[in-house]
Amino acid sequence: MDLLQIVTLALMQGLTEFLPVSSSAHLILTPVFFGWEDQGLAFDVAVHVGTLLAVVFYFRTELKLMSRDWLGSVTGKGATPDSRLAWAVLLGTIPVGIIGLLCKDFIEGSLRSPLVIAVAMIFFGALLWWADSVAKQKRDEYELNWKDVLFIGLSQAMALIPGTSRSGATMTAALLMGLTREAAARFSFLLSIPVILLAGGLKTLDLIESNISVDWFALGLGIVLSALSAYLCIHLFLKWIQRMGLFPFVLYRFVLGAILLLVFW
Repeated sequence: MDLLQIVTLALMQGLTEFLPVSSSAHLILTPVFFGWEDQGLAFDVAVHVGTLLAVVFYFRTELKLMSRDWLGSVTGKGATPDSRLAWAVLLGTIPVGIIGLLCKDFIEGSLRSPLVIAVAMIFFGALLWWADSVAKQKRDEYELNWKDVLFIGLSQAMALIPGTSRSGATMTAALLMGLTREAAARFSFLLSIPVILLAGGLKTLDLIESNISVDWFALGLGIVLSALSAYLCIHLFLKWIQRMGLFPFVLYRFVLGAILLLVFW
């Protein structure tokens, strides 16, 4: 990988991981459009580590309270809003964890095509647009019940299809459950933490088993750039989403999906 490829892919991952536009699709498509060789498993792991560091650092205060109160609920000290939110994140992760493990080979072998990405971009973009249009936006993430969380978790599992967008799917479901845009985004970002940990862990195991050589400079730079760009993306998205809505991302999905259909059909 040359410097341009490292910088482009790291920024692409950081900027798209938390936006409802599918980071996996962009990591697949960018080398195709630029004529680059695939960046490889090690680099994918590195840029996911970067985005994980960004979201953990951004929500460090909330995560500290959630962890403290979750431990308290386990040891019999009673439930609090933060402990219930921690349980919600854990429950919402179960569906994607199970389906990801069962369907990993099929997803990585059969669904990584531009046409699949194009259809997912358009279809799930339309769902996001509809959800944003009909959402009541009266609740925050602390008011979720287990049925809400299970629905959001099942929606997150759909994002294993490249082009769907994990954040897009979870925000769509959360909006349909009555959350505000900002609350839907916050819960989506918190849900990303165990998912990125699981995905990164599986890829790390694959990397260890493959016994390939590692370009440590590329990995280090990828981690730093993806972390910085992801942190900035989270901050600006949460700052602007309630005011600007989700249609700009829906429009982007429609345009990208249409371009992919024209090029690869």
